[in-house]
Formats: sequence, C-alpha cells, structure tokens
Amino acid sequence: MTTARSWLASAQDSPFGVHNLPYGVFSTAARPGRRRIGVRIGDFVLDAGGAARAAGVPSVLLDADSLGPLLAAGRPAWAQIRAGLTAWLTDETYRNALSPLLVPVAEATMHLPFEVADYVDFYASEHHATNLGRIFRPGAEPLTPNWKHLPIGYHGRAGTVVVSGTPVVRPHGQRKAPTDAVPDFGPTRRLDIEAEVGFVVGTPSELGTPVPMDGFAEHVFGVCLVNDWSARDIQAWEYVPLGPFLGKSFATSVSPWIVPLEALEHARVAPPARDVEPLPYLDDRGGEPWGLDIAMEVRLNGHTVSRPPFATMYWTGAQQLAQMTANGASLRTGDLFASGTVSGPAKETRGALIELTWNGEDPVKLPDGSTRAFLENDDEVTITATAPGPDGAVIGFGEVTGRVLP
Repeated sequence: MTTARSWLASAQDSPFGVHNLPYGVFSTAARPGRRRIGVRIGDFVLDAGGAARAAGVPSVLLDADSLGPLLAAGRPAWAQIRAGLTAWLTDETYRNALSPLLVPVAEATMHLPFEVADYVDFYASEHHATNLGRIFRPGAEPLTPNWKHLPIGYHGRAGTVVVSGTPVVRPHGQRKAPTDAVPDFGPTRRLDIEAEVGFVVGTPSELGTPVPMDGFAEHVFGVCLVNDWSARDIQAWEYVPLGPFLGKSFATSVSPWIVPLEALEHARVAPPARDVEPLPYLDDRGGEPWGLDIAMEVRLNGHTVSRPPFATMYWTGAQQLAQMTANGASLRTGDLFASGTVSGPAKETRGALIELTWNGEDPVKLPDGSTRAFLENDDEVTITATAPGPDGAVIGFGEVTGRVLP
C-alpha cells in the first residue's frame, strides 16, 4: 500500500508529511494570548481546530488550548481525528479552505503541549548503566543485581518539565567531593544532559489495576524527545539511599511535538537479546515487542557530539509502563515517562557527557578549540531524532533545545 501524498508542496518527502502529523500547541505574534492545537505538516503548523471547522466536522477536542482533552479521549478518538486530518491534507478539495489555516513554523511560538500529571524517568539502556557502573565501581560488576530483572526508575518533578527553548538555570545544591571533609552549597560544577525518549500517557487507568504490556497502545498517545538535565555532583552526594532528587528536579526539557504512536508502526523492532529471563509480567518474547528504531543526534553549541540509537534499549516502553503500574499505581492523563539515557555500544553513541568524557577525564573537543567535561554557562544543547516510516519515508520528531544560564 502506497502512502497518500499531501497537496502541500513542503510536505512532499518531508519528515513531517502526512505519515507523521505530530501534535503541538502554538500561538502567533498576532495573537500571543491565544493558544491553539497545531499539527505539523511540512514547513507549516496547521490550526487543527480551524481545520475541523473548515471541513465541516468541528471537534471540541481540537478547539482546546492544550492536548489534555484529546489525550483523555482515548484511542478510538485519536484514530478518528488522525484519519480526518490525513483526509483533509491529501484531498485537493480541501486546499482552499485549509491553506489560510497554515502558519509557517518560523512564525509559530510553541508551548508545553500538555499539562504534565506525573513524571517518571527510567534507566533502560544497558550500555549507559554499564558505563556508569564502570565509572563509579571500577573493578566490580557494573550492573546492580536487580538491573536485568526490572526497569529501574525514579519519580521526578512534573512541575519542572519545560518545553524546548526554555533556558535552564544552573541549579544550586549540596556538593561534596571525595576529598572534602564536609559538603558545601553552591551551583553545580558538573551540569550534564541525558538524551532520552519520552512517552505521553492519554488514557488513564484505575488505582489498584496494573496495566499489562499489551495495554501499552491503549494508554500511550505518543512519543516526544526529552533532555533530563542532571547536576552530577549534587546527585552523587544526595542519591544514597533514596535516589535522584535535587540533582534532577530543576528542569526536564521536552520537544514541542508529540508524534502519535500510530506514526511509529514501521519503526517497531525487537529489543536486544536478553540473557536473563524476565518475570511473566515483563516477558514480551511471545508478543510483538515495542522496541523502536529511533536515531538520535546530540549537538553541543551546534557541533554533533553523539548519535544515540534507541533501538539498543534493553527495556521497552511497554515494559516500563508495565513496571510503573505493577503495584497498582494508576495512570493519569498527561503522565510522562522517559526512557533514561539512550546510549549505544560505541563512544560516539553515548547520550550523556558523563559517559562521553568518562566523568570528565576525556573532555569533548569542540570546533572552536575549546573542550567540555561538563556544561558551561551559555552552552546550548539540541537533541533531534528520526525514525523510519512507510514506503521509505522518514518520521521527524523536531528538536528539544536548552541553553544554560548562570
């Protein structure tokens, strides 16, 4: 089956063609106070609510100022609206009605697309976990005994999830180097990034009812990019015994576009072979695993420093969701859970500076002759990603960018 083509010229062979149609929330300089749901198509943002009205099928779900109502509506509504958008953007008869509703991407201000209910971050890359184990526990087994039995995660701070482009203020906290007698308080000296993929929950679940792996597609609306900024010196001092806290909670950046799960059907792959048999609630060997072939790129001040491959992740999004609710914890519309740092087997595929520089021992060299062990003030980090789509098409995720302020 050949994918339909849009009547919009810039959507032809674009990573934001009709095979993708990611959702976001935007405003314009002409009406800065009016936030609208937009759908990315080629080099434009389509006013989704206006498009529905122009097509004669107005939808209150698309007329909202946030994706929240659409997320809560559930998969049948998601599928119906996606089918409508595809029809309007591929049928020439809608061109005249929809063309005035197209806003150039450069003229759209993007906002946080949904209210984040809860935020959970996992630790699902074997390569990342192994590298950190070797850095901090040299000579010992790098993976903790539980790592291959369950997806490890921590519960983050939903209120500090920010949209791409939001500056990141260098956080303060307690720090204590191994040679210091006592801790001190001040700005982090080891500000880091973590290139991740995030999953956005739409349909909620009942308290006390776990969500099995085969419920993943019924509850997860779509996928975004995440930068889980990390203050490594603050984290190192505080995380024993309860885990990350102030070293993580100051900011988590997300991309403004949410790629629908349906757009990623051609990106599905089997995860790497596992050498420890998972318990039944995490065993995906008999079904269709939710590994995803997403190619990421990390740029520091415009220079590419890493290309992490999401297909190498040991634990999939479906397993992470099953683990997150295994104790009966409920899902809420707007829950965000992230994969943890995406890292591959080679140095140039590591998704965090702590790995790329081996805890600062081997700094990254930039084209201007400077080096970085960790981030300096005014540094800008951008994460982008693509995935395979139908008929050789490419799925784009946009970008998540943040600049460090003092």
